Amino acid sequence: MKENGKMLFILGTALLVMFAIWTWLIQYVDVQSAGQKGTEIGFATFNCWFHRIIGVHMAIYTITDWLGLVPIFVCIAFGEVGFIQLIKRKSLFKVDRDLIFLGIYYVVVILGYLIFEMIPINYRPILIDGILEASYPSSTTLLVLSVMPTLVYQVNRRSTNLRFRKFVCTMSIVFSLFMVLGRLVAGVHWFTDIVGAVILSAGLYCLYKAMVLLFCYDK
Repeated sequence: MKENGKMLFILGTALLVMFAIWTWLIQYVDVQSAGQKGTEIGFATFNCWFHRIIGVHMAIYTITDWLGLVPIFVCIAFGEVGFIQLIKRKSLFKVDRDLIFLGIYYVVVILGYLIFEMIPINYRPILIDGILEASYPSSTTLLVLSVMPTLVYQVNRRSTNLRFRKFVCTMSIVFSLFMVLGRLVAGVHWFTDIVGAVILSAGLYCLYKAMVLLFCYDK
């Protein structure tokens, strides 16, 4: 377990470095004033070409927007599990350590989202209700890919029902793929926004799982 944790820590760190490099590249490679209201975007030639190919599909945007509540409910559910343990055991230090790490992890994901809302790297290729919104990284993609793997991991860790575990795993994978592809083809993000969210969420999840393996197992 410890060795796996160390490997995941290295992988997670490497992915975060990759995300930082990707973010830097977006600000300096093929930057053009091709966005709404003349906003600048990186990898403009490819991003604009891809956006013209897929077009804009507001119905898919609306569906994926509402389904973005699913990972939020997952966070709330695990928060309730931890809170119940806190009440019963009467000490934060007696709450399962993996749940404490999970809570910290969710806070980090939310902070990542807020930081990029306050410091926009890219703006959406279209206006949403007439408003120019930050687009990088895709917040819905980040939320889904950061939270749904934790659902699978926690269910596998806590449930002995094999059928239930397989069901949760399958549904989480299908849901995640649908959400990522849905945000991509909806046309409300640049292609590079989705890529950035995938890299960031993968890095954060690897670090979360590394912490669990390193500090929540005896061996």
